[in-house]
Amino acid sequence: MKEEGFFQRVYEITKQVPFGRVTSYGAIARFLGTPRSARMVGWALNASHLDDSIPAHRVVNKQGLLTGKHHFKGSNLMQQLLENENIKVENNQILHLQEKFWDPNIELIQQ
Repeated sequence: MKEEGFFQRVYEITKQVPFGRVTSYGAIARFLGTPRSARMVGWALNASHLDDSIPAHRVVNKQGLLTGKHHFKGSNLMQQLLENENIKVENNQILHLQEKFWDPNIELIQQ
């Protein structure tokens, strides 16, 4: 798997996460057919911060933790971006994750 092509595929999925919803690194990896590559999804998103069209702040770990927050400018930017979309965050974790979770394996296959 070429890293550049994989990163681009991650970005295309991430761009489809709706406003006010979040997904996980693992859900994206599963959708791409590489279920053991959640960490690589994270690497792709860490490299995406120069492109404002990629809403990397909407991707969290499977427990809803903001594990990628230190890759955003400013200490609370990821949380602020999520809260601007009416997603509640407490102690670096999404509250009501099940309500806000967007699974590309369900949502994109139903389209």
